[in-house]
Amino acid sequence: MTTTNETIDAEPGAEPAAQAVKQIEGRSLGRIAWTRFKRDKAAVAGGVVVILLVLLAVLAKPIESLFGLDPNALHQDVLDANLGGLPMGDWGGMSGDHPLGVDPLQGRDLLSRIIEGSWVSLLVAFGATLLSNAIGTVLGVVAGYYGGWVDTVISRVMDTFLAFPLLLFAIAISASLQGGAFGLNGLPLHIAVLIFVIGFFNWPYMGRIVRGQTLSLREREFVDAARSLGARGPFILFRELLPNLVGPILVYSTLLIPTNILFEAGLSFLGVGIQPPQSSWGGMLNDAIKYYQVDPQYLVVPGLAIFITVLAFNLLGDGLRDALDPKSN
Repeated sequence: MTTTNETIDAEPGAEPAAQAVKQIEGRSLGRIAWTRFKRDKAAVAGGVVVILLVLLAVLAKPIESLFGLDPNALHQDVLDANLGGLPMGDWGGMSGDHPLGVDPLQGRDLLSRIIEGSWVSLLVAFGATLLSNAIGTVLGVVAGYYGGWVDTVISRVMDTFLAFPLLLFAIAISASLQGGAFGLNGLPLHIAVLIFVIGFFNWPYMGRIVRGQTLSLREREFVDAARSLGARGPFILFRELLPNLVGPILVYSTLLIPTNILFEAGLSFLGVGIQPPQSSWGGMLNDAIKYYQVDPQYLVVPGLAIFITVLAFNLLGDGLRDALDPKSN
């Protein structure tokens, strides 16, 4: 008997059974995961915020051009010279022209600086996450599948990297390359160094997750079937195991991105990350420390930008984890 979504050929006496068959609709794992994800309102809200932040970062330059926003433009007319260059009015000089206020002494618009800093933070975070994923996924799946001395060597390398003082190394290498290196200088150099340092030394976290998942998957029937058909190691690794690791990799990536955002902001706050005149959220926090008692708005704005971004990615990551692996709850 041939069954379609439109008609079902059945005997007159079998109409109830035919109707029951007609109502059965198979759903893919992706649709099931999407249904679970939609039920989590916090995760959906986080996903919407993440999409908006990514669009803001990608379209930062066009938005600045369209609305005439210049993050380095000085608006001295909104500063009060009698108060040492503090913004006029309440809430850091908030007004129709400057919705988030301006910074002290220079009068730069905080909204334009937040927008300008968004693409830097997200570029570093996404770049470092991709680098960590690439290294950690390849080494993790190799260690988990082959086991033995291969697993031992890769696992010991992971332990070594995890014990490495990443923050001290990041400060040292970022400070030593301020003058230029590898044919790069200025902002491109700082971004490249941050992506390399954060991504290269964080891959063991992804490697451990992928290794653990691979240890479980390599005993599954589809792997045995591939071996029985003569498939070799590389084919099994990248055609059989890796597609089944997409879920854990995606979930951990959404949780690793906010960690990288915080790390980049921390380095910029310490003065060894993104350098002026390029705007960065961590650098804005550093500048605001001197004024938090007289102009707390200057500290609150970049702090909220970091908080909202990190919270949105964490909510999205938690929602994806629950949707793709409900047994983890």
